[in-house]
Amino acid sequence: MLFPAVLTATALALSACGSSVGDGGGENAASCVDTSGPAVKVGSLNSLSGTMAISEVTVRNAIALAVEEINAVGGVLDKKIEIVGEDGASEPTVFAEKAEKLISSDCVAAVFGGWTSSSRKAMLPVFEDKNSLLYYPVQYEGLEDSKNIFYTGATTNQQIVPALDYLKEKGVKSLYLVGSDYVFPQTANRIIKAYAAANGIEIKGEDYTPLGSTDFSTIVNKVRTADADAVFNTLNGDSNVAFFREYKNVGLTAKDMPVVSVSIAEEEVGGIGVQNIEGQLTAWDYYQTIDTPVNKKFVDAYKAKFGKDKVTSDPMEAAYTSVYLWKNTVEKAKSFAVPDVQKAAGGVSFEAPEGLVTIDGENNHVTKTARIGEIRNDGLIHTVWDSGKPITPDPYLKGYDWAEDLSK
Repeated sequence: MLFPAVLTATALALSACGSSVGDGGGENAASCVDTSGPAVKVGSLNSLSGTMAISEVTVRNAIALAVEEINAVGGVLDKKIEIVGEDGASEPTVFAEKAEKLISSDCVAAVFGGWTSSSRKAMLPVFEDKNSLLYYPVQYEGLEDSKNIFYTGATTNQQIVPALDYLKEKGVKSLYLVGSDYVFPQTANRIIKAYAAANGIEIKGEDYTPLGSTDFSTIVNKVRTADADAVFNTLNGDSNVAFFREYKNVGLTAKDMPVVSVSIAEEEVGGIGVQNIEGQLTAWDYYQTIDTPVNKKFVDAYKAKFGKDKVTSDPMEAAYTSVYLWKNTVEKAKSFAVPDVQKAAGGVSFEAPEGLVTIDGENNHVTKTARIGEIRNDGLIHTVWDSGKPITPDPYLKGYDWAEDLSK
């Protein structure tokens, strides 16, 4: 999820090559984290302004909820957690600047946040150079790993590939690809096209628009005339509002040409208007409607703290989960020190609202249960298919013959 205009040459190269982007090269960097007192600081770095605020405010809220719950039962290693919050303002350069501040000036033990891949890519060298930890809670395009980032959202084989398998099973023979113009949609569509070529699916068209765009008349008309079986949507932020309103305006429906979205969750449905998106599909690993005691407790706690009209969603649930994963790892390590946390992380689990998640020590991603959901007239997303068990993360898609050229 990147803004090309602000990418460094290094970030572009890393995004394109798909190789491991870091191995903790700053492992000898001095840390200013102070654990001598009764509290330990962590950072919460999210877009509270700009085009991504529609999605990221709930992530900030979820981090705060997890911290409040943990503090209520004694904190971490008998220390209360103190949040230092910053606004990434939907700009990758701001995310990098704020990450530097949180690590070097505020002396946080870890940072929770980021949404777009551009924000993550901009922050990655900061965390590696300073040898600090970022817990990144959003699904992304894969083809990356770093010892300094824990990826608690889905990677490609836990979201996009299951969505394509679902469409294939439903008889879809052609797709139209629509996305925002940055790395996540572009890389996701490279993966989709490789899958399509290997599975007899025709790509009828592929269009991108700048993040924050609100004019979709041309793109939607192209989609309509292409007559694809379905649309795969990788738009992000408030562009989705304009897209789905125009989609309905030209008479396209979920029955005629369904749209599968990978960045629309319960929070965005309200902004789009359920009347504009009812019946459309999403691919995530968590929905508010998951019927388990753990999720019911989470939903009730979130609504009690932030309002009974508020909804929960996949990225904010992954952010909530990431705080608990950090806590569990620190307690396993019996230390807040980054090298100790990194060493202890493999195999650490948490019974999350989405189900059991476990950190894979080989790549710092977590196991996830894939779910396809349908948006219904209650404004919520209801599971119509799930993988039945957590899927082991495969960020480089090594388990798929059709993906062998994607990391080159």
